[in-house]
Amino acid sequence: MKMNLCSFSVLLLHFAVLIPNHICVESRNVDYSSVKEFISRDDDKSPQGTRWAILLAGSDGYSNYRHQADVCHAYQVLKKGGLKDENIVVFMYDDIAFNEKNPRPGVIINNPRSEDVYHGVPKDYIGSDVNVNNFLNVLHGNKSALTGKGSGKVVSSGPNDTIFVYYADHGGAGVLSMPGVFSEPLYANDFNDALIKKHKTGTYKSMVIYLEACEAGSMFEGLLKPRMNIYVTTASNAHESSWGYYCPDDVPAAPSEYTTCLGDLYSIAWLEESEKHNMKTESLGKQFEVVRRRTLYEISDNGSHVIQYGDIKQLRNQSMYTYIGTNPENDEYKFSIETNSKPVQMLSHTRNQRDNDLIHFQLQYQNAPEGSEKKAKAWQRYQNVVQDRNYVDGSMDLIGKFLFGTTEMASEVLKAVRPSGQPVVDDWSCYKTMVEAYKKNCGTFSRYGLKYMRSLANMCNAGVKPEKMAQASDYACSTLRKSSLQH
Repeated sequence: MKMNLCSFSVLLLHFAVLIPNHICVESRNVDYSSVKEFISRDDDKSPQGTRWAILLAGSDGYSNYRHQADVCHAYQVLKKGGLKDENIVVFMYDDIAFNEKNPRPGVIINNPRSEDVYHGVPKDYIGSDVNVNNFLNVLHGNKSALTGKGSGKVVSSGPNDTIFVYYADHGGAGVLSMPGVFSEPLYANDFNDALIKKHKTGTYKSMVIYLEACEAGSMFEGLLKPRMNIYVTTASNAHESSWGYYCPDDVPAAPSEYTTCLGDLYSIAWLEESEKHNMKTESLGKQFEVVRRRTLYEISDNGSHVIQYGDIKQLRNQSMYTYIGTNPENDEYKFSIETNSKPVQMLSHTRNQRDNDLIHFQLQYQNAPEGSEKKAKAWQRYQNVVQDRNYVDGSMDLIGKFLFGTTEMASEVLKAVRPSGQPVVDDWSCYKTMVEAYKKNCGTFSRYGLKYMRSLANMCNAGVKPEKMAQASDYACSTLRKSSLQH
């Protein structure tokens, strides 16, 4: 009895895998690439369940262009990886694309090649809706507790689902910023309490958190509980700056018409790694090693130390595909830790995150026409930034002297860094009260001022009472204001 190719294939498949249902493709020219792409994308489902993602840019203002650019780029990577919009929640202030300073209106770029990463990005939570309350309630899937006019989208995850959280922002010791001058920051203890709460609900299988910020490690150091199936990497350790990237005058540089950094080094490292390679064959641990090397070695004068936290041994061998999918175009790429671990050519320099606004306003002034009103306004903005920095520096110097007697004693206490494994502060209530006392008497911390958050935490660790701090800050800032009026 003769058997055609199709019938034989069905029979062979039946005996090989013992399944009752079969699919036969006729023996003729077939575009297998389309079939391969369909199989690879597999909508937003991984073998463990649905992939969920939260992408959050915690800053506003054109000088902070890079954070929203990072988050928009992350969306494009996840979208090409197969995740659906309904499973990606995006937080961004959305004041960059159509900002009057943007040389390409309606476009955001994240590298000198100038590909637009803004197109198609869901604006789930923008403006004042980017806040701590909404972020934590989105993570918990608590739609009824949301505020504002956002999309209402939350992470409605189940016990077999995975969650990827990417947060790009300014940070300080134990805090992450949110957009707006008067917005409340996200404190490390509150974030970790939220993760514990999420774990207790049993509404995820595993979670990965990528955090871009200065002193990012302080958000988890001594705080992240084990056995919650959470894996974290941070752009910096608990006491160092992270770095802007693709900045003006860097190598490679942002296009000449841009006066701000296009991205952040750690973020660019994981994003460019993820968009070029097959994430099915790359583990969390392998990506960590590649990103760690690039973030540490790519800057000629300094870099930051990418750190792992959480259930590292249990999760580091999991595929990146489980969390962010993979672009089918990269299926033929074969990962090699040897070829990916070599430091790339070092840059001449790049930008400390806390100096980016100063560089931006300086370039705005330099590029403005001589004698123009635009140049005068740019100079005033630059001077305002410098004066604000001097005010914060001066206030903390006077507070230290008031509390500890001398500059030397104050420096010893306020600049202390606790040993690895310890949280930045033991009494979080004291810490938050110290911050509020400073804000009341001296004004809201600028992004630059976040560098002194550790000093406030150290006051608590040294036994300083909040009421004493209130007296010190009142004295310091009233003295500075009087001095300013006299001049």
